[in-house]
Amino acid sequence: MTPTTLGSISREHRRSYPTGIAVVDDQYRLTWPEFDDRINRAAHALQSVGVGAGDRVLWLGQTSFRVFELLGACAKLGAMVCPANWRQSGEEFAFVIDDFDPKVVVWQEEEIGDAVRAARKLTQRDPVWWQHDTEGEGSYEGSLAAQGTDDPWGPVDVTLPLLVIYTAAIGGKPNGSLLTHRNLLAMAHESSYLTRSTSDSVFLNSGPLFHIGNFQWDALAVYVQGGTNVFVRRVEAETVLEIITREGVTSAFLMPPTITQITQLYDPAEHDVSKLRGGAFTPLWNGLLAEDTTLWGSVPGGFGQTEVSGLAVVNGHGGRGIGNAGRPSPLVQVRIVDADGKEQPVGESGEIVIAGDVVHAGYWNRPDINASRMREGWWHTTDLGRREPDGTIHFLGTMTRMIKSAAENIYPVEVETCLEQHPAVREAALIGVPDPQFTQSVKAVVSLVDGAEVTADDLIEHCRQLIASYKKPRTVEFVSEIPKRGGAKDYDALDAQFGGGGYPGGDNVRA
Repeated sequence: MTPTTLGSISREHRRSYPTGIAVVDDQYRLTWPEFDDRINRAAHALQSVGVGAGDRVLWLGQTSFRVFELLGACAKLGAMVCPANWRQSGEEFAFVIDDFDPKVVVWQEEEIGDAVRAARKLTQRDPVWWQHDTEGEGSYEGSLAAQGTDDPWGPVDVTLPLLVIYTAAIGGKPNGSLLTHRNLLAMAHESSYLTRSTSDSVFLNSGPLFHIGNFQWDALAVYVQGGTNVFVRRVEAETVLEIITREGVTSAFLMPPTITQITQLYDPAEHDVSKLRGGAFTPLWNGLLAEDTTLWGSVPGGFGQTEVSGLAVVNGHGGRGIGNAGRPSPLVQVRIVDADGKEQPVGESGEIVIAGDVVHAGYWNRPDINASRMREGWWHTTDLGRREPDGTIHFLGTMTRMIKSAAENIYPVEVETCLEQHPAVREAALIGVPDPQFTQSVKAVVSLVDGAEVTADDLIEHCRQLIASYKKPRTVEFVSEIPKRGGAKDYDALDAQFGGGGYPGGDNVRA
């Protein structure tokens, strides 16, 4: 028996949709046969430099169809690919390179070339480097052009990791979540059901490919259904509106600030958004879009995390109930447990633990964390919830603190560690302050070394140099001492003193 893997999808689609458009990206407009040919060329190029089952490919670049090309190629080889956060600093890139130990790094010069070069000087690894936004020697395109298009047929285990997304900065450093073929196909079919994706669907990949959200809503759903994935290098409202009009986009990964800009730029004489559905954000389009009658559009929201392939519990199953997150998908089991792993009665709060086809294969190279989080076949989410009498799940909040800024998850310990590397800082604590546009903004509370002097702008710039810019504090408050409770930083006291709040939980859902 030959199981279906993600590599099987383009193999079959080239036969089933010979004239269908698979991807659109700037000057590239590829049919499924043309796209599968490129996937095969990429697979051979990777093989030529030693990539095989279990090996790793790292993408250091912005949104591009080449990420999906590499996903298809690695799928056929049993390898895995990681699209890293392109907003990171050179130090952060170097950490991922050293941690992930890729055989090949595909990188981009435009906008992030300086950070990549800085990482190359810092890393202890020696991968093959291919630049994707150039041609000739040392280029990604040159490496593909030298290869044939024959399909590298061979059995691939559906439980092998394929997509790796760095997330969950436990202990101050991020961890690579290993998503398998089975995980990604389960995610795609669930999303297809909720969004009614078909071969006529056109999805705009305007979200970051280092974030699970873009893959779930609706990149992989459209991919497995034989539709068209359109890619835009970075999100600029005017460009996005032009692409929606030109390509007849039916869905897109857009956040409220961009939607607001698009509605301000919209001109009915020039733009056409008639095919677009707004999903959870339809009301923000101010009447420009028709009502979204899909399950995701009519009852959006749910609970999930990267480690369970996106949203594992959604309101689209069984309609909106008492709980704010809905019910588990048919491929998911959920329990609410106490600290000893004992299931809690209905109405009692506890940790949300999940089993099923959506649970990832653990974090790359983190055996201790994996052992503590995956116990007796259940993934411990470190999120708090309860089962309601109608069977729905209510998400109460994270058991470890997290700040939500637009679509980004910011883990305080990572930024605190960065701040505390400054010679003037004795101790730092991070809180989230409600923000009407971005959900929360980041505020640092800092105590200084005796006699030291430093400004808020100095500390913000210090962070900007060492970590991704979106993580840096927007504001800094100076205190003589960080309040403590039980020997640990008292974040509740800091929230009360400096206006913190709006953390994921309550009527919000985690993604």
